[in-house]
Amino acid sequence: MSRVVCLFFILVASKAFAQEPVPVKLNGKIIADISDLEGIYVINLKTEKAAITEKSGYFSIPAVVGDTLLFSAVQFRGIRIVLTQKHFENDFLFVKMEPIMNQLREVIVRRGYDNINAVSLGIIPKGQKSYTEAERKLYTATDLNASASLSGMAGGSVSADPLLNFISGRTGMLKKQLEVEKKESYLKQLERLFDVDHFVNKLKIPSEYVKGFEYFAVENTKFTKILDSKNVTTIEFLLGELATKYNEIIASENK
Repeated sequence: MSRVVCLFFILVASKAFAQEPVPVKLNGKIIADISDLEGIYVINLKTEKAAITEKSGYFSIPAVVGDTLLFSAVQFRGIRIVLTQKHFENDFLFVKMEPIMNQLREVIVRRGYDNINAVSLGIIPKGQKSYTEAERKLYTATDLNASASLSGMAGGSVSADPLLNFISGRTGMLKKQLEVEKKESYLKQLERLFDVDHFVNKLKIPSEYVKGFEYFAVENTKFTKILDSKNVTTIEFLLGELATKYNEIIASENK
């Protein structure tokens, strides 16, 4: 009996020691050569928890020793810090960040970016008609009757719709339509979350390039997955990364 009790305590103790460390609130402050430090993202890459700095650069985020923090914003170079015990011994974690705003000041927009559209990005095949919801419903209602059948095949009745769809190419067309519909849905969702002012003033996208940037964003598979999650903080963080890449494209096109 004593052996059983001893074994029980050993198992309980082992389980207690094997438990994950409890996250604690880590306070920090961003240091940079500019005064406005609001809106910098602080992401715990292990837990996927996120925080945003206030105007003075202060932030708080749950973390433990061994976690990796990512600091990122459109106007700064990103930086990663692997937390050690020493980071938790002081009142604040001070993080020095380097601005990159001067790179965007060199961009001079002289013409419209007309070549960025749904066709050029491969969202809509060239020459394909975009259907409204009513047109799609009408197309479905007047198309092949799914209850029709082909007789004389292996002595039984086989549904004609899948076979005829395959022969006519309608299945492939409907798949493309579905992809277009998803992209349209992502665009609407993106426009509901962020207005033009956010793209222009926060992400530094020139106003005439905003629509092209929206197409650029929804073409990114990683971004659309995050968009489906409805995590606004993570969505805004990844959107900032895409904005940096997009502004680099604009800069190279206007050289």
